Amino acid sequence: MRLRRYVLFRVLQLVPVALVVIVLNFLLIHLAPGDVAILLAGEDADPTYMASVRAAYGLDLPFHEQLLRYLGQVLTGDLGLSYRSRQPVMDELMARVPATLMLVGTALVIAVTVGVLVGTLIARRPGSAVDSVVSVLSISLFSIPVFWLGLMLILWFAVHLRWLPSSGMGSVGGPREGMAMVMDVARHMILPAVTLATVWVGQYVRLARTSVSEVLAENYIVTARAVGYGEGTVLLSHALRNALLPVVTVLGLQIGLALTGAVLTETVFSWPGLGRLIYEAILARDTPIIMGAFIIMSFTVALASLATDLLYAALDPRVSL
Repeated sequence: MRLRRYVLFRVLQLVPVALVVIVLNFLLIHLAPGDVAILLAGEDADPTYMASVRAAYGLDLPFHEQLLRYLGQVLTGDLGLSYRSRQPVMDELMARVPATLMLVGTALVIAVTVGVLVGTLIARRPGSAVDSVVSVLSISLFSIPVFWLGLMLILWFAVHLRWLPSSGMGSVGGPREGMAMVMDVARHMILPAVTLATVWVGQYVRLARTSVSEVLAENYIVTARAVGYGEGTVLLSHALRNALLPVVTVLGLQIGLALTGAVLTETVFSWPGLGRLIYEAILARDTPIIMGAFIIMSFTVALASLATDLLYAALDPRVSL
């Protein structure tokens, strides 16, 4: 019952958060310099056509009326039409979400698995030569610019060695169904997924190493060893569960930003995801797409925060909801 009340309370909190996000989103986008009507109609358009464009998109209305109109549309699930494609914004965004989830989800699984495993292993021998080398390497990986790493991987594995494709989600004229299509997509996803995972894995190595080292020094770990539990049982059953809490925090934040957290990677590898769509919309100043993406990102962060809190309670009984 307490869990149900907590979830209901957090969901109700989303209502004022959503209103604030929508208003701020609208204000920030429309305070940017330039005239959207000129982009739509062209600089050489005659005044009559320019006025018709403004009327068609509601750009001739006072600012507060535009805001109220947009609020009403968003609350009914209508994010407007894209200026470029003239298609519904929601359809444009939802068409790109699966590709981004596939890429970011794969990268997160790789980064968390490798990072926690390596961090846990080196935490058992703090101060050793292996610990020093891995620590320096993890900091270096976390500091690498993701776009630079992506370009280097393309240069080496796609241009020089020609082992992997350099861009896109599938081969031109390639298979469109069955296992052949799955393998083709997997080949195209290797480089962008490895790029994201490589940058993220250093962060998880540092988190896991620090957290596990602190937990292993706790009194209850000493007691568990004194009772006679094996080192594997102590590490997996007693230490790792509590040590995962900082990892869960960072993972929750990255999941919340998953839909738009790969803009640079998707741009470098021409991956047809939501990040690439946002990049293209910014260049074309397609404000309905930009505002729709920001709204979806905000709701994703809020839901990921709720899921992180619930997972905290499951991992640590001392955390009360």
